[in-house]
Amino acid sequence: MPALLVYPQTTPLRGRVSIPGDKSISHRAIMLGSIAQGTSHIRRWLPAGDTLATLRAMQSLGVLIHLHETEPTAWELTIEGQGMALAGAEGNEEELSPLVINAQNSKLETRNSKLNLRHAGTGIRLLAGLMAGQKFPSVLDGSEQLRRRPMGRIVTPLRQMGANITATDGRAPLFIEPAPLHGIELFMQIASAQVKSAVLLAGLYAEGETIIHEAGPSRDHTERLLAAMGADVQTHGRTVILRPGSPLQAVDLTVPADISSAAFLLVAAACLPHSHLTLNHIGLNPTRTGLLDILGQMGAHIQGENPHLTGGEPVSDLTIRFNELHSTTIAGETVVRAIDEMPIWAVATSQAAGISTVREAGELRVKEVDRIAVLAGELRKMGVNISEQADGFTVTGPTRLNGAEVDSHDDHRLGMSLAIAALLADTPTHIHQAGCIADSFPGFVETMQQVGAKMTWLN
Repeated sequence: MPALLVYPQTTPLRGRVSIPGDKSISHRAIMLGSIAQGTSHIRRWLPAGDTLATLRAMQSLGVLIHLHETEPTAWELTIEGQGMALAGAEGNEEELSPLVINAQNSKLETRNSKLNLRHAGTGIRLLAGLMAGQKFPSVLDGSEQLRRRPMGRIVTPLRQMGANITATDGRAPLFIEPAPLHGIELFMQIASAQVKSAVLLAGLYAEGETIIHEAGPSRDHTERLLAAMGADVQTHGRTVILRPGSPLQAVDLTVPADISSAAFLLVAAACLPHSHLTLNHIGLNPTRTGLLDILGQMGAHIQGENPHLTGGEPVSDLTIRFNELHSTTIAGETVVRAIDEMPIWAVATSQAAGISTVREAGELRVKEVDRIAVLAGELRKMGVNISEQADGFTVTGPTRLNGAEVDSHDDHRLGMSLAIAALLADTPTHIHQAGCIADSFPGFVETMQQVGAKMTWLN
């Protein structure tokens, strides 16, 4: 896997750039477009490692998908929806084209019962809900990294719906056999969009309504896209009600730019003197904007302009200017709304005056890696004064960082966070195993170079 060499940034970051499409929405657009009636058109879809794994899984199920590479990091998809009829016969395990396959039937079918989701935690959990409603067996698996992630949180509610699903010691691979599903009333113990979405996708195939009471706010991309495609789904506070029976209709969607990817440029501009960046068409779903609120509390200057909606999702251009940051403490719902941004937030706190603390973020320990332990260990190599707790960490700043030999541990968000930290260092930094950055942000290095950052790939 290639390494990344990052040089100290001695000039401001400036410019207007586009960020790749939202990963969460890209996963969902592929799955829901595949079971809709009609042809869906998806623009600015994210061709990252995780989303491509989901796309290829749906191709393996007989879905005809045309890809048009309009830009290296933004593709247009045409998805020939197969409808939601439960059918499919066993097929052979032929190799499928990465761009387009030939769907013989107008419904999902099995050509290869083992679906490889690679590193995609969202892909495997959501697909488990979808596959629970099919009339053929399937096996959902992935990389060794994915096999370490807990799956019991989706297996339990899916079994309550009647699904015949078995995990391997609570993890992947997942084995799913055909079984009739029924709706349930689920009282969630943790706030999790992946669990909620898996249950909703299974609920599309269930008899009777599915009611979900959330423990706290979580991403609602699934509900928004289902509603845009004609599903009978309603949200009342933290309760989501899905009534099956309404066929999904094809959608015409422009995927918003991913705020989780934008976060790296936002923090870089907030921390590097005299920087001034504008980021185009950023998704501002209120369940995802925790980092914007946190940076605002810390003194960052962020302004939105040109607000509008796409596919039920609010979007806006964002402009950020450098300003001196001060410390803050976060917990609870704010953490849920910024859980993926915690690694890059740690870099921001290293430049903030005072002691910053995050609590109630234990979910970070079951991401691609234990993000609390690994993040603390790698940032300490660069001089960050960070200490970890069971459910979070504390950073004391501001600190002048030093260049170092660091490792992403094959975690894309950690790799990009270390790259931004390296811009603040006094000597060059080598980031090993940095190729994983393409799992969520293909073109990251090129985008950073476009605004003046000094970084380059090493073979």
